Amino acid sequence: MRILITNDDGITAPGLAVIEAIAADLAGPDGEVWVVAPAFEQSGVSHCISYIRPMRLEKLGERRYAVEGSPADCILAGLFEILKDTPPDLILSGVNRGHNVAEDTLYSGTIGGTIEATLHGFKAIAMSQYYSRDNALLDDPFEAARVHGAGICRRLLDSATWHDQPYGVFYNVNFPGVSAAKTKGIKATVQGHRPSSAFGVEPHTAPNGRRYLWITASPGNDSAAVGTDAREASENWITVTPLRADMTAHDIATGLAELF
Repeated sequence: MRILITNDDGITAPGLAVIEAIAADLAGPDGEVWVVAPAFEQSGVSHCISYIRPMRLEKLGERRYAVEGSPADCILAGLFEILKDTPPDLILSGVNRGHNVAEDTLYSGTIGGTIEATLHGFKAIAMSQYYSRDNALLDDPFEAARVHGAGICRRLLDSATWHDQPYGVFYNVNFPGVSAAKTKGIKATVQGHRPSSAFGVEPHTAPNGRRYLWITASPGNDSAAVGTDAREASENWITVTPLRADMTAHDIATGLAELF
């Protein structure tokens, strides 16, 4: 198996080493793992692409490249330049430092990489590691992802739905913020909504008098409904959520047609 991996935390991020190990396990001794990751951290860039400027590509080693661009840029570079003659069998994105659940999925560069992969017809899985007081001080905060990641990917590859519609399915996997042994198991979930959580800004004035705004976020995973990624991951379940890039509100499309 040939696997292409990216992330949004950057080429030097510790979570990238974790997903490399997961990919190596999946690919097997005769497989190939290719890394095409952002040269610098790209958290929060969503599905951004470098549409109005070129991106610099640098080879760092065998099957290892850095791109001065977003995770979606990295997927484009991997598919249409680096692996243009030998396409991958699977694309993995992560392991993100921090969870990507509920509204996070709309902001996440980790998710953006899998969206780009799916738009081109490739199987793609995003993986993120929840951080909490329980795992932040472990020798390996990514232990839950490291131990359980490959097994989940195998099950998805063997039996999951992928390209059943024009906008194919990709999978968003979140590992709870506990050790591997303390995870409760795996749950299939839907994307959640956190009514008590939202981004905002906090103003600061620099010593030179210039005005800056810091992005702020409020906790609130426990405010999401039961059965959602946000709620179940906060309660120490590994969550697997099927997502599509199709943003149509299908439930009201018929009514809207009647209106016009």
